[in-house]
Amino acid sequence: MGSALAALSIIPPSAAPTDDERIAAVVRSAQAGDMAAFADLYRAHVGRIHALCARLSGDAELARLLTQDAFVRAWEKLDGFRGDSAFATWLHRLAVNLVLGDRRTRLRRLAREHDNAALEESTGGSHGRVDARVDLERAIAELPPGARTVFVLYEIEGYRHDEIADMMGVSVGTSKAQLHRARALLRGVLA
Repeated sequence: MGSALAALSIIPPSAAPTDDERIAAVVRSAQAGDMAAFADLYRAHVGRIHALCARLSGDAELARLLTQDAFVRAWEKLDGFRGDSAFATWLHRLAVNLVLGDRRTRLRRLAREHDNAALEESTGGSHGRVDARVDLERAIAELPPGARTVFVLYEIEGYRHDEIADMMGVSVGTSKAQLHRARALLRGVLA
């Protein structure tokens, strides 16, 4: 035991790796495909990521699934981690994006289910619902490309105008104008 202490005292303090340097080394090993290194990253961060997912989702079971998804996504995207920020920051942001994406998907699904139930109720059954859906799909397909893209992204996929503008390379005003145009054309066709 005395020799181990003596050996440690020989290493100058500046030569001892910092926590950040140790984590960076583990990340590099994981990026090279070392599953044991990734398991170390998992053990070091799973508690914080699970707590984050639980706070954001408000559901323990969903938080468990989102935590799993976050680490699967981290493994898939690990080669894209450049080290511009701390690994914990990168992983945190990845988890937040995953939870928010899951929330958007769930809200869109609920909205569609609600819309379908309302449409079925107003048409008196599923036959009317199918006909109305076919008419709407056909009308959407016949919209001019810009108006159709904005309509689908905004009304069906749930994107905001600033997101649509970024994706399409247009201004927010153009996105809003295209949506207005699409709605007007659909009202005219479906009236």
